[in-house]
Amino acid sequence: MIDSAALSYTIRLATESDASELARLLTVLGHPTTAISITAHWEQWVAEGNVALVAARTNGILVGVATLHRMSVLHRRHPVGRITALVVDTLIRGQGVGRALVAAAEEVLLHTGCGLVEITSNVRLVDAHAFYEHIGYEQTSIRLIKTLASAD
Repeated sequence: MIDSAALSYTIRLATESDASELARLLTVLGHPTTAISITAHWEQWVAEGNVALVAARTNGILVGVATLHRMSVLHRRHPVGRITALVVDTLIRGQGVGRALVAAAEEVLLHTGCGLVEITSNVRLVDAHAFYEHIGYEQTSIRLIKTLASAD
């Protein structure tokens, strides 16, 4: 249980030891996963240049996470930063944690040379889209996906 009345947290880089809490938050976002799955992919994910920022309470409970990816594209002078997932625990939404995570993500991506930040968000998350627009993001394109046959 999170005491939202006395919300105090710090934003830091996630580590593999956060896997259980990361799994909990990503499941809240609608991406059911487990700590075992996160741990199994962590080293490769980090080696590919990905990072996660977390809003952490002093007791180790995470109240939010933002995952980041940096990519170079041929048609842009500077790399593009992408916030691939952003979730704040449902009990404390509206208290500035999401805004703080996005600001920290923008700072990290700026320091890695990115000239643009984009956020991916499921079309069903209408409240999230309103939040992103409220903090200065605009919809400029759509993203289409196709699931490929598993390599397993």
